[in-house]
Amino acid sequence: MPVSTESTSQHQFPCRKCGANLTFAPGTSSLVCPYCGEDNAIAPDVKAVIQKLDFRQQLAALANAEPEHEVLTVKCTCCAAESTLPPNVTAGVCPFCGTAIVATGVSKRAIKPASLLPFKVKREEAMQAFRTWLSSLWFAPSGLFRAAESNGVKGVYIPAWTYDSNTLTDYSGERGDDYQETETYTSYENGQSVTKTRTVTKTRWYPVSGRVFDQFHDILILASESLPRKYADRLAPWDMENMTGYTDEYLSGFVAESYQIDLAGGFDRAREVMDPTIRQTICRDIGGDHQRIGSTNTAYNDIKFEHLLLPVWISAYRYLEKTFHFLVNARTGEVQGERPWSVWKFVLLIVIIVAVIGIIGLLANMKH
Repeated sequence: MPVSTESTSQHQFPCRKCGANLTFAPGTSSLVCPYCGEDNAIAPDVKAVIQKLDFRQQLAALANAEPEHEVLTVKCTCCAAESTLPPNVTAGVCPFCGTAIVATGVSKRAIKPASLLPFKVKREEAMQAFRTWLSSLWFAPSGLFRAAESNGVKGVYIPAWTYDSNTLTDYSGERGDDYQETETYTSYENGQSVTKTRTVTKTRWYPVSGRVFDQFHDILILASESLPRKYADRLAPWDMENMTGYTDEYLSGFVAESYQIDLAGGFDRAREVMDPTIRQTICRDIGGDHQRIGSTNTAYNDIKFEHLLLPVWISAYRYLEKTFHFLVNARTGEVQGERPWSVWKFVLLIVIIVAVIGIIGLLANMKH
């Protein structure tokens, strides 16, 4: 069922050798026991079939569905991120802002993820990337490394949508065709008035209207509001060709955030992504040397969507009461991050520069 509710706790996967809870091992297709090291492969027949769903049918289903179970969620009162906790854990730290949080039972309708990209970059690799990034920061506060290092990195599955759509756009506007004219003008040379001619380019504008067709596939929209959008978007591209069907095994040992941008809101953002391409198609259809688009009316047809999860290593560290984020694409290793600046280091640098200039000037005067 596309509309689903989650159980009050995450599934647990006991080790067949010692009975301890297994966690997914990044870069593999196995669950690994953190105690005895036993490798428990994810059964191939457990993997779900990836299918795209009808957008409008799903919206109708969501409108008519009723909550069925109490869902154990963790909602941060500081940044409003909503995510899961490991089995039998009812308190923790928000991976998005570092604030202490406690789980609460909430009845909620939700669309179950159809697919995901499993973690590939290991925690140690992400942590080393974090250290390398921190050490490269100029004018960072002296206590930054210690504050960030103590927080470490946490593996989080970020929710996302993909959309397919065929669009049909009626438009009106103007087509501009250039032409050349010879014009006469007067200039002054050696104090004398001289009449000359020159060729100038002008444009004739004609009213136009028409209809264009576009096809869009896999428009990716992040469904999280918990991360700075410009940094989260820069984690792309994602190797979407390696998506696998959603199963709980891949989430074992990690946090999964619930989507904050719903299905309809995600498509609103997808339309913003589609709009430049539609306008380019209109301009090609108008032709000529210049185009002006007056009005457009776009119908979005055959809309399909997929709800998926993307793996990210996150460090949310606080410095001087402000939260900063460090992100690693857990598939490609792409790094993005926010950083604070040390005002005192800037001041010290200016003082040193002024002092050096002063010394150079003093030595120059003494020499003369």
